[in-house]
Amino acid sequence: MLELRDVQAYYGNIQALKGISLNVQVGEIVTLVGSNGAGKSTTLMTISSVVPVRSGSITFLGKDITKVATDKVVSMGITQVPEGRMIFPALTVLENLRMGGYLRKDKAGLKEDEERAFEMFPILKERRKQYGGTLSGGEQQMLAIGRALMARPKLLLLDEPSLGLAPIVVENIFDVIVQINKEGTTVLLVEQNAQMALQIAHRGYVLETGLVTMSGKASDLLEDPKVQTAYLGMD
Repeated sequence: MLELRDVQAYYGNIQALKGISLNVQVGEIVTLVGSNGAGKSTTLMTISSVVPVRSGSITFLGKDITKVATDKVVSMGITQVPEGRMIFPALTVLENLRMGGYLRKDKAGLKEDEERAFEMFPILKERRKQYGGTLSGGEQQMLAIGRALMARPKLLLLDEPSLGLAPIVVENIFDVIVQINKEGTTVLLVEQNAQMALQIAHRGYVLETGLVTMSGKASDLLEDPKVQTAYLGMD
């Protein structure tokens, strides 16, 4: 479904990605793990064309999207839930959801997907007339995921969905990620909580300072002593 080949990207003169190569197959959950500053979020931002690719290539469903504009990337079937949620605080929950389907014209389908979001996150139905800025962190994360799903993505990019959330909320969010995947959406997940990410993922990549240093089945990475010491808090 998705392939990055030797992707390099910069913030000004600072090189954030130094030749990232990875792939995501249809139907998978793939996770990127690594410490802060490893390039995980930048990888997602390059896929979404928010950060430009300096060299290398990105293909999606066989098409080169390396230099495709962000709105076109979304219309092709890739949506991102950004780090920090980034919901619209001055819009209601329902308005936030509808912004996710902004590029779509099928009104019946949009209504159907609103209801799907409310079934997935019942608290959002209760809060549908509340402003996004009045929601708790967990509710905002649910809204950000629901908004992304309104575009009916083939590939969902999730950036740190557990960040700053209580453990019980994190479990709920991860259950939803698994559910979304089982219903047919492929997922590329960036997550500081490497233990939980690798438990739900099919495969994983370890990033260090803009490079992929390890990759493999998620279950194998969970058992790897280097991964356990560096990212799972195990000696």
